[in-house]
Amino acid sequence: MLARKLIWGLPVVGAVAAGIGVDRYLAAEGAEGKQDLKPAVSLPMSRVVLFNSGVGYFARSGDIEGDARVDLTFQETDVNDLLKSMVLEDFGNGRIAAVSYDSREPISRTLASFAINLNDNPTYADILSQARGERIEVTIQPNAANQPGKLTGAIVGIEKQKTTAGKDAVELDVLNMWCAEGLRSVKLVEIQQLRFSNPTLESEFRRALEVLALNHDSQKKAVSLHFSGDGKRKVQVGYVVEAPIWKTSYRLVLDADNKDKPYLQGWAIVENPTDEDWTGVKMALISGRPISFKMDLYNPLFVPRPTVEPELFASLRPPTYDGGFNKQSGVAMGGLGGGVGGGGALPGNAPPMAGAGAASAPPGPGASFGLGLPSEAKPKFAKTAAGDEAERRRHATQLGRELSDSIRVGGVGNAATGGQLGDFFQYAIDHPVSLARQKSALLPIVGKNIEGARVSIYNAAVQAKHPLLGLRFKNTSGMHLSQGPITVFEGSTYAGDTRVLDVQPNEERLVSYAIDLGTEVDPQTGEGTSRITNVKALKGIVRTDTKVREVKKYRIANRSQQDRTLLIEHPNRTNQQFKLMDTDKPVEDTKDVYRFQVAVKAGEEKSFVVNEERDIRTEILLSNNPDGQIRYVLNLTETSPALKGKLNEALRVKGTWDNSLRELNQVVADLNRLN
Repeated sequence: MLARKLIWGLPVVGAVAAGIGVDRYLAAEGAEGKQDLKPAVSLPMSRVVLFNSGVGYFARSGDIEGDARVDLTFQETDVNDLLKSMVLEDFGNGRIAAVSYDSREPISRTLASFAINLNDNPTYADILSQARGERIEVTIQPNAANQPGKLTGAIVGIEKQKTTAGKDAVELDVLNMWCAEGLRSVKLVEIQQLRFSNPTLESEFRRALEVLALNHDSQKKAVSLHFSGDGKRKVQVGYVVEAPIWKTSYRLVLDADNKDKPYLQGWAIVENPTDEDWTGVKMALISGRPISFKMDLYNPLFVPRPTVEPELFASLRPPTYDGGFNKQSGVAMGGLGGGVGGGGALPGNAPPMAGAGAASAPPGPGASFGLGLPSEAKPKFAKTAAGDEAERRRHATQLGRELSDSIRVGGVGNAATGGQLGDFFQYAIDHPVSLARQKSALLPIVGKNIEGARVSIYNAAVQAKHPLLGLRFKNTSGMHLSQGPITVFEGSTYAGDTRVLDVQPNEERLVSYAIDLGTEVDPQTGEGTSRITNVKALKGIVRTDTKVREVKKYRIANRSQQDRTLLIEHPNRTNQQFKLMDTDKPVEDTKDVYRFQVAVKAGEEKSFVVNEERDIRTEILLSNNPDGQIRYVLNLTETSPALKGKLNEALRVKGTWDNSLRELNQVVADLNRLN
């Protein structure tokens, strides 16, 4: 049967009929009071999905029968995320009756709201005094004189009576009860057991004690989930809260003889920061960063209200109206707003796995991981029995299917749709995971041979003299490789450390792990040249185009006994309008560097030259400036004869203008002297 569920925390816009709202409220209140009579049911952790954005999806599931209450405890800092993301599911004929949680009110105020106030550490007599008129069942100690074994009646009150103990007079608290046979008095010291007959009062008393217990850790808040229904059925609660990001660590084993493919082994580092042990949980690791944010839903928020004047004294004010964006006939009435999917915050929106066996099996007998690598062969995952392997694949397939299934929102209908956000990849661990509280674990996720070739990588900004030993590899593992450190081994010998960023399947990437002391590179800057290629004049402006060439020479010496494939990283200055000229095409270019590949045999010395050119345009305004600028253009061999003729004519006009200007200045000076 389709599971009935309630997504708690969705913003709802619109009006609800008053009658339906009251009925549901009363039904929830009645169900809550009824469920409080039964002990709480525990739901163990069943699924954990960790993301790279600092959050985790946690699911708890179990069986309940009839009306039940589930009590959970959360850190106060997680309550806002809980209110934003909690999803409740009832897979039987039941329904979600109510969800209640501790408020931020002081504990004294919370305790005062219960039928029996436990503030100020009340005594036995004080507690019974607050319950006057309530019916109780009392069991008397066997050695009490003139008292039956059990009494049933109502509390009349507590009084103090004086009695003698030896030579001293003492006061004793006495409980006065109205019983079937009349009024009776019982000393409190003679009462062995007392129980309230009213189940509501008993529930109130128990809840007050739970509040006191939770207050011992003021940073924790209690959340109660109330399920209402008949029969035994399965329920589940899922939520997204803050969690440490899962990390990856890799081992890369290179064949010392350079005959076999490199072997890549990947581990996922996960932490259990909760106060609860994870026992046999289904775990998946999502490589992606869904958008996640915090919103204060826990603190009460108050909206300021306007002050309305009585109509008799109010003056008429001119109204104002906002213009509409879309002019259409009629008015569109609103319903439910917002979206349910949220773009990947829950595992239901993550893409399915590429294959059932994508996650690697845990190491078996004879397998070696970490630093304990075999010296004669690459590390291999232990082969398991066919039945065990089939069970592991079935487990991984089932978990991948569960994660890819979208959450059935039931009555929400087409209010919103969920979708994929970003480039997600999930690692479904193919066996149940058990991890104690406040503990961390390494889980194997990758164990594949990959394609790769050894290279030496030279970048003058990284190491001016020697290149770095590296590997150009292609991610043929079929998995997305999350960023993380890589420890490199050559055979069984440690070769160095490196780091890799996120690598998509079939993507090529470079890594470097040591300095290549057998190869030396000497970068030299050659003589640059510049020549004017074009001269034009337009509307009194002379434009000259100059081509500038820069030369970089790399002298390479391979003093080792092995041939080298050298990758030279040269600055990519495309944004400065430089272009490669008369130079071999780079094997790769990034936004920062060109990569040129040069094969250098053992003991060989050779050079590699990079030529770059760019055009520089200058403009000269022909005005009343000195004649030197015009004469400079006239002397250029690139200036055409027609342009030279125009410039000579401009010089004659400018000479006439300059003579007239000098005569005018002389006349002005003479007038100033006469005045």
